[in-house]
Amino acid sequence: MKKAKSAAFAAALGLALVATGAFAQTIKIGFITSYSGLNGNLGPYMERGARLYLKEHQKELPPGVNIEFLIRDDTGPNPDKAKQLAQELIVRDKVNLLAGVIFTPNAMAIAPLATEAKVPFIIMNAGTAVITTRSPYIARLSFTLWQSCYPLGQWAAKKFKRVYTLVSDFGPGHDCEDAIVRATKESGGEVAGTVRVPLVNPDFVPYMQRVKDAKPDALAVFIPAGKTATAVLKAFGDLGLAKSGVKLIGPGDVTTDEELENMGEAALGVLTVHHYSAAATRPANQAFVAAWKRDYGANETPNFVAVGGWDGMAAIMYVVKEQKGKIDPDRTMELLKNFKDPNSPRGPISIDPATRDIVQPEYLREVRRVGGKLANVEIETLGAAVKDPWKELNKK
Repeated sequence: MKKAKSAAFAAALGLALVATGAFAQTIKIGFITSYSGLNGNLGPYMERGARLYLKEHQKELPPGVNIEFLIRDDTGPNPDKAKQLAQELIVRDKVNLLAGVIFTPNAMAIAPLATEAKVPFIIMNAGTAVITTRSPYIARLSFTLWQSCYPLGQWAAKKFKRVYTLVSDFGPGHDCEDAIVRATKESGGEVAGTVRVPLVNPDFVPYMQRVKDAKPDALAVFIPAGKTATAVLKAFGDLGLAKSGVKLIGPGDVTTDEELENMGEAALGVLTVHHYSAAATRPANQAFVAAWKRDYGANETPNFVAVGGWDGMAAIMYVVKEQKGKIDPDRTMELLKNFKDPNSPRGPISIDPATRDIVQPEYLREVRRVGGKLANVEIETLGAAVKDPWKELNKK
């Protein structure tokens, strides 16, 4: 009798242990972003945004479900390194999801691996329009350059007779140039000229001199956000383009929030079109900024890369909750196609199910001094739910 009871207890205990093991679930996120190299300062913003969302919403996870970040540094625009890291995360670490990525070339290198392994890939920054067409397992929670640059071109054509473009010579820069040129011409404006500058360590002075000689009414600039943007503002100011009557405009990268104080007076009055500003007065944004400063320091300011991390993590949490911690790749992608958040810090967002790209507001912003500090003040909403215009214009 005792042996029978012992055997029954052991069997029950075994079943309980199996059940507990099956119930406990760790979701592994292979998080690839830039901590070194060009714009290596941006990776921490992305990671902090994702971790902050998880901290604020930890209690919403299904019982027994945990999320683990496997953080990797792709060292800037380095597609070979990004591909190697993604392969290791998929094969060796057996991650459930891939996420992150600052630069387009890195995202493009990872895309075929996501397809082959059927690992959903949530992009939190890289902004070239074509990226999501490279794999059915990609969803983008950041932006495309067409989303800001196309409405920028439409708006600029109404305000300035002649517009010149200066962009970094890689995918997002080409997208921005194409979008502004097309929108400007369609809207009856004139393109005074275009120039592309090297992505790494450019000397902006000779390019700015070329712009000055062309005498446009406005200069539209796209460069990767961060220290490079400050260098652009310095060259623009040093060569006296503002004094000669040239207005500096661009997508939001050129006056990214965390760099404004470093830019100084040269940034005042710069007009940009973008989906986010840390100075926005939306309650959801004010709560986000307050949480950011609470956790990371009163003098720290979140930028659009941080919001990409925050919203990307919101989408990940959504698919985890809907599947109760059991991640099926194809079910995950179907869920991502229907993701919506009416209370993102940037305003209402959703995913376009046809393209797996974000749909979001785009704001006209001006750098002003607010409370003694420089801020991107949203002065007009140019579109409340902007899809990627490149895909809209190139529908088959």
